[in-house]
Amino acid sequence: MFLIQEILVSDQLFSEKFMCNLNACKGACCWEGDMGAPLNREELTILEDSYPALKPYLPPASIARIEAEGLYTYYPDMGATGTPLHPDGACVYLTYEPSGIAVCGIEKAHTDGKVDWKKPISCHLYPIRVAKNETTGFEALNYDEWEICAPACTAGRAMNLPVFRFAEGALVRAYGQDFYDELEAAYTAFSDAAQSDT
Repeated sequence: MFLIQEILVSDQLFSEKFMCNLNACKGACCWEGDMGAPLNREELTILEDSYPALKPYLPPASIARIEAEGLYTYYPDMGATGTPLHPDGACVYLTYEPSGIAVCGIEKAHTDGKVDWKKPISCHLYPIRVAKNETTGFEALNYDEWEICAPACTAGRAMNLPVFRFAEGALVRAYGQDFYDELEAAYTAFSDAAQSDT
């Protein structure tokens, strides 16, 4: 683990490789799982404000579910609020391209300039997961290994792309450029130490 600006960073963000391969997985992370994408408090308000602009990007079944059950759901097992799911596990903000690849409706609206919010930061950061204790202020960044992302790991190894570099844009968005620059410096030290051990 590394401590960067009082945030614990798993060295797996340096040692593991990752590059999304949507042609292989079709965006399965948007429809697999038992809980929705975690949302922080600020994002709940953003979602409420953005919904009118997002609505045209969502399928009728998602609109019906949102308007019956709400824009977000509390998950006791996760201990956090997240995006609602359909009974089959798909996120209600999920849409599909003609190719069958899953695409976030929020991100589509952002790309079209309809909303300023790109998508939940937890989705943007993936496969990095944030462990946070609101009471103590403790925060840690961990690598989340999921078998549906095996093609992404294969692609990442082929490109020699560390997890943290794959998630550069999300990390800068969440923590700022200085934090990311310190990650790069820590990675250099990590790589040098690994080479000296061989």
